[in-house]
Amino acid sequence: MAEFVQYAVADAVARVTIERPELHNAFNEVVIDEVTAAFERAAGDDSVRAVVMASEGKSFSAGADLHWMKRMVDYSFEENVADATTMAKMLQTIHDCPKPVIARVHGAAYGGGVGLIAASDMAIALDSAVFCLSEVKLGIIPAVISPYVIEKIGTTHSRRYGVTAERFDATEAKRIALVSDTADTVEAMDAKIADICKAIKSAGPLAVAASKAVLRDVQGFMWDKLTELTTQRIAKRRISDEGQEGMKAFLEKRKPNWVSS
Repeated sequence: MAEFVQYAVADAVARVTIERPELHNAFNEVVIDEVTAAFERAAGDDSVRAVVMASEGKSFSAGADLHWMKRMVDYSFEENVADATTMAKMLQTIHDCPKPVIARVHGAAYGGGVGLIAASDMAIALDSAVFCLSEVKLGIIPAVISPYVIEKIGTTHSRRYGVTAERFDATEAKRIALVSDTADTVEAMDAKIADICKAIKSAGPLAVAASKAVLRDVQGFMWDKLTELTTQRIAKRRISDEGQEGMKAFLEKRKPNWVSS
């Protein structure tokens, strides 16, 4: 039985739910492995026509777990590559799932949480949701999620939010196409998701899978090469002096040495 990620199927829709509300559904290696396993399960289940990715509590996902980050600070380059590769596999499993994936977004979606949304086919967010590519504030970079973020919102918006770490709201997330639509209440959000699932189930399941594949493949991204590039880049940043300072400052609740008082 999974520890943090629940998987259930009802009316041909699989629901993958991260349940770490006390930690704002932050990632650690267990969450990453369990999300990956859940999407592999959905991909192989012929009864599943669509997948809804959700989370419990106040936030969709706040990115990296603090305890995971504490271990990460002392990782070697090789250990960082191995660690980042597991996250890359999770995102690719979501992205390549033959069933359409809908992210149900509320609260905060930071760092890797934005990566989950970007790897999904579409997302519906509450008006109150807040987004941030926060990595540079820690002296690291949004490397592993970058192929999915760029695919979703394009280079112009990626270059802004990937280097400023500005927070933005659901209206802006819709404008830049990170999310497909917004809703003012949970009930309205779930109604929109239900309508999307109904539309998906009216189409041929094999045609839907083939359509996802061709829409992915024609873009020309060399996804097999990008995993190596992005995991190497994030590993280098994590072990760099600045990356170490940024992560330690965050964990110690102080300003990093590049921020003036």
